Amino acid sequence: MTACALCNSEGATAFAVPPREDSVPLCAVCRAGIEEGPRDEPHWRCLNEAIWSPEPAVQVLAWRLLKGLPEAAWARDLLETAWLEPDVLAFAEEGSRASSGEDAVVHVDCNGTVLASGDTVTLIKDLPVKGAGFTAKRGTAVRKISLVADNPNHLEGRVEGQRIVILCQFVKKA
Repeated sequence: MTACALCNSEGATAFAVPPREDSVPLCAVCRAGIEEGPRDEPHWRCLNEAIWSPEPAVQVLAWRLLKGLPEAAWARDLLETAWLEPDVLAFAEEGSRASSGEDAVVHVDCNGTVLASGDTVTLIKDLPVKGAGFTAKRGTAVRKISLVADNPNHLEGRVEGQRIVILCQFVKKA
């Protein structure tokens, strides 16, 4: 029997990695995670090792699965520390855009750092909050942000108990 390239469990079958036709052996659980989207469960901890595989197709699948776990802090941390060759990263991004059917909206802070839902950001300037009658002060930490799905320039967060929309250009990731 063949072992899964991601989790090393037995009973894996060949899986083509789009948009290229590279193929890797995957078990039924990993295959379902790729096709239906991963769920934050202990099974995906196997990606801690898979992202460092010498095989580019395995790195690509691990990267895509980690991107599918934005609420999991360990997955975000692993993505921040993982390094992929530029051509492998392009392969991973190309396939993830193709599978979603459109270009994904990416939110970046004032330094160009990619933001994810649940991140903590810091305001880099005083911002008057329209309709709320207060000014959000520079240096204020905004925890557990939400990203506006259709606008890469906006995010949402709570400041002084009010849920507000903030422009990404006025925050930096904490």
